Amino acid sequence: MNLKEFSLSEFAQEVASSSPAPGGGSVAAYAGAQGSALVAMVCRLTLGREKFSAVQHEMKSLLEDAVARQERLLALVEEDTQGFTVVMEALGLPKNSEEEKLLRREALETATFKAAEIPLRTAKECLAGLREMPGLLAKGNPNALSDMGVAALMFKSGLEGALYNVQINALGLKSLKTKEDLLEECRGIRGEGNRLFEESQGSVLERLK
Repeated sequence: MNLKEFSLSEFAQEVASSSPAPGGGSVAAYAGAQGSALVAMVCRLTLGREKFSAVQHEMKSLLEDAVARQERLLALVEEDTQGFTVVMEALGLPKNSEEEKLLRREALETATFKAAEIPLRTAKECLAGLREMPGLLAKGNPNALSDMGVAALMFKSGLEGALYNVQINALGLKSLKTKEDLLEECRGIRGEGNRLFEESQGSVLERLK
């Protein structure tokens, strides 16, 4: 199963099925990918137009970043589901002897950390997208203002959704230090993400009056 190859309808149906994956982590990554797609669209609506000649270099740079970020986030849609599968495989390992129990615990800890690390990467990608919103809002084609606002919303949704998945996996870790390190990183990402989103949303709403 390659989720990147699914149609919109097929992906929605797969998420809606009784299978626990793809779930929220994959949906969060897809939201971020959609945010990146909208950024790319706004850049393309700005490039090559004489009235925006002064910002062509910035728009080209933003476009390159958005296209690359979209691809990384689409890959994370698939990776998140794979990460969940590895956790389930670890849970299914035998535990009939003390040796088997130890191996199972070690495999489960490794798989759970990986399952937390994947959405953490999603959150960081979405945060990077939010960091670029001020430049896009200031220099992008104003006719696409609403699209810029939706891009910020998608990044915010992807970021929060990804962090939820980091946190729920962190709760299953036995290593208290690893758990606290992950949760601390989540707090930092969420704090900056909230600030950047509020600034972007405020800018959009002010210009829509």
